[in-house]
Amino acid sequence: MNQEFTEPGERIDDLLTNNLKIIQSREVFSFSMDAVLLARFASIPPQGRIMDLCTGNGVIPLLLSTRTRAAIEGVEIQERLASMARRSVALNQMEERITIREQDLKEMPLAGEHGSYDAVTVNPPYAQMTGSDIKLNMHQAMARHEIGCTLEDVVRTASQLLRTGGKLAMVHRPHRLVDILSLMRTYGVEPKRVRYVHPRAHMEANMVLVEGLRAGKPELRILPPLIVYNENNEYVPEIMDIYYGQKESL
Repeated sequence: MNQEFTEPGERIDDLLTNNLKIIQSREVFSFSMDAVLLARFASIPPQGRIMDLCTGNGVIPLLLSTRTRAAIEGVEIQERLASMARRSVALNQMEERITIREQDLKEMPLAGEHGSYDAVTVNPPYAQMTGSDIKLNMHQAMARHEIGCTLEDVVRTASQLLRTGGKLAMVHRPHRLVDILSLMRTYGVEPKRVRYVHPRAHMEANMVLVEGLRAGKPELRILPPLIVYNENNEYVPEIMDIYYGQKESL
């Protein structure tokens, strides 16, 4: 029934909330828990405009649509991923609420877009370029490595898109936290909330969620850590609630 939306090598997965579906493929980088946690962590306005940078196959705009009536846009530089995102939007009959743009975020904002967004979300490439060989296809390499954009490109563009009082929410790796906070301040986004994500209670964090306020005053809150698995290797109740429940935010 849904073959009209997929191309060879693609599949349709269940997003586990509001009967949403998403198109994915083994050949490109699929979404993971990072995106799901970010979509719940971000402070999202009930109306207005939201931009998701590095949107990939559109998972974050789809998840955000369950929390707001705002107009949501996703920007993706890779043609194939942008196509998958558009078809996922169509599959879920969300064309009137979500727009996917194939665009280089370094060329943003366009005329009239400066300071016009209430919130920006981003799950950017995590790995800096080191000059070593990248043993991935180009789709996967660009999703994981700063090939198409750097962390500074992401923060700068987000800052330019946000109105005063608008919020930038990001998920990244903990070892880049100092860079994230420093760049936010450099580009006028004051860090406001940080939450570490730990695989298990006794393990180091492997993700960090960060939110900043455009032109905000200094006041950073370190939220309680989010633990993913309990001692029985099962999702803790909060993670279960994020995936299957109705909890609005982290």
